[in-house]
Amino acid sequence: MTTTPSEQSAGVSLGMPQLPAPDYPADVRARLDADAKEVIARYPDSRSALLPLLHLVQSEEGHVTRTGMRFCAEVLGLTTAEVTAVATFYTMYRRKPSGDYQVGVCTNTLCAVMGGDAIFDELKQHLGVGNDETTEDGKITLEHIECNAACDFAPVVMVNWEFFDNQTPDSAKRLVDDLRAGVPVEPTRGASICTYKETARILAGFPDERPGAVEASGGAGPASLIGLRLAKGELPQPRVVHPRDESPSGAGTEEGE
Repeated sequence: MTTTPSEQSAGVSLGMPQLPAPDYPADVRARLDADAKEVIARYPDSRSALLPLLHLVQSEEGHVTRTGMRFCAEVLGLTTAEVTAVATFYTMYRRKPSGDYQVGVCTNTLCAVMGGDAIFDELKQHLGVGNDETTEDGKITLEHIECNAACDFAPVVMVNWEFFDNQTPDSAKRLVDDLRAGVPVEPTRGASICTYKETARILAGFPDERPGAVEASGGAGPASLIGLRLAKGELPQPRVVHPRDESPSGAGTEEGE
């Protein structure tokens, strides 16, 4: 069966169905089988291991391929349709080749008004790529992210899920330039930067072998903890609403009283 020119231009294929995905080479398959066995053993129900296994296959090729989904289906006794449904639902699983460093710029409301939109626009022009696109050298995949859960440090950029707080267009451009040049960069909070494949393996549940990574904290910073410290009485309670008989400065009443 052939397709018409209009169907071809629309990316529609009515020909033969796609052939089954090829398997991994024998040595790769043996290594992944051993890793998968370790992951599956953590769960009482094997299908619960699907999410970390998708991270595992992503660590092999940098994205979730048809071969990776076939592997997950086989070791878990699932259909490829079931695996595909999960892999396509979560944006943390990439479906096409991506860069060594996933640079995510928060463009949600607070980060956007604090400069996130400007950072994202500058990086697109600086790198010559659009959203969810990768630079020609294969180093950077740029994407906008709805929220990095770090509003106290807006605008925020993440590289392979590590925080770079209080960014500006200039600092973000220096960051991606250093990543492309192989210059070591340190996040504002958290462990040192590793590649996207290495990050995926860590997310699959395997030990983080970076020196000092376990001790490093990527959690809340001082700005995020002010409310907690106030609640514990560790900081003076600020006066939010002034009494009716007191001026905002607390200096007293109207003249003559």
